[in-house]
Amino acid sequence: MSFLKKLSLQNFRCYDNALLEGLPSGLIVLQGVNGAGKTNILEAVSLLTAGRGLRSAKATDIQRNQSQNPWVISAIVETEGGDIPLGTGLNPENNRRQIRINGVTAKSQAALSDYLAVLWLTPQMDRLFLEGSSGRRRFLDRMIFAFDSSHSGRVTRYENAMRQRSKLLQEDQQQESWLDSLEAQMAETALAITAARVDFLEKLNASFIDDANVTAYFPKASIALTGTLENDLHHKPALEVEESFKNTLKQVRPHDARVGGAKEGPHKTDLGVTYLTKEMPAAHCSTGEQKALLISIVLAHSQLMRVDTGMPPVLLLDEIAAHLDEARRAALFEQLQGLGGQVWMTGTDPVLFDSIAQKAQFFTIDSAQILPRKLAA
Repeated sequence: MSFLKKLSLQNFRCYDNALLEGLPSGLIVLQGVNGAGKTNILEAVSLLTAGRGLRSAKATDIQRNQSQNPWVISAIVETEGGDIPLGTGLNPENNRRQIRINGVTAKSQAALSDYLAVLWLTPQMDRLFLEGSSGRRRFLDRMIFAFDSSHSGRVTRYENAMRQRSKLLQEDQQQESWLDSLEAQMAETALAITAARVDFLEKLNASFIDDANVTAYFPKASIALTGTLENDLHHKPALEVEESFKNTLKQVRPHDARVGGAKEGPHKTDLGVTYLTKEMPAAHCSTGEQKALLISIVLAHSQLMRVDTGMPPVLLLDEIAAHLDEARRAALFEQLQGLGGQVWMTGTDPVLFDSIAQKAQFFTIDSAQILPRKLAA
């Protein structure tokens, strides 16, 4: 199991300098009023994995206002192989973020996945089942990336090839061989992405907790992919689907030249989630049921990683307890402890966490100041 033992921030968001050390492998609670800086700490942890973190922010947007020095996040991660220093920060020469592992600059962000897997839920994700499909795809791909670090590279290769193809089409450059090459790359990578998604969802669907004491609060879900490639893979050999998709890309060039992107592909895939007991699509469920389903998916993902990889992800749960009744909070805390991984939670009301007062490490966040705190028994 991997978890953060120490986290320090410099010139990051609202923090000039901040330090959290002696962190446990279990529950951590950040308590404070709105705007105190709790979510900024979760964002810092999320940036110790590949990508833009839980806010999808550009590297230059994270810089603390009026600071002349670039922002830096440093951490000590305990792994089975010993303590590993991880770091990331803004490179002022190119305004991109760079990664350092054991004091050595890494070639890519994906290298972080060898040491840490992170998954998060934020209040902004409460509408995941109601809004556009792009958010659901990102959520799915982030879960897969925590489970299979090579997935991020697949998605990046596909998007880069699609971007190059779109540029050629819109500039009306009739370079047939180049377009054929890009479309072949897109087709090959699209099948790899789709196959990874299908395989992962089979495992995830089998990992939902099948315990009446748990499903009463966090119901089992059935998750399925909807898209042309996914449908074809159920009925045809992968090579046939790949060749068919490559031919489709060639046929729709006029359309894609007008509107950009690509008319079909894994970037159009959607995620269908069903509340199993009620046989009801998540989008038709109540707000409370949707929140419970989201938590259930995160718990299933953590269970899958714990069993399959031996390394449950670090969970970042922003304002997770605010809209849960006492029974649901108790059930959630029990499940989180049982997973055995590090869990960061935020909240404005300390009473919400009274039941884990002796089981978690608490910090009070006050105007970008971090103070260790203990709740009364």
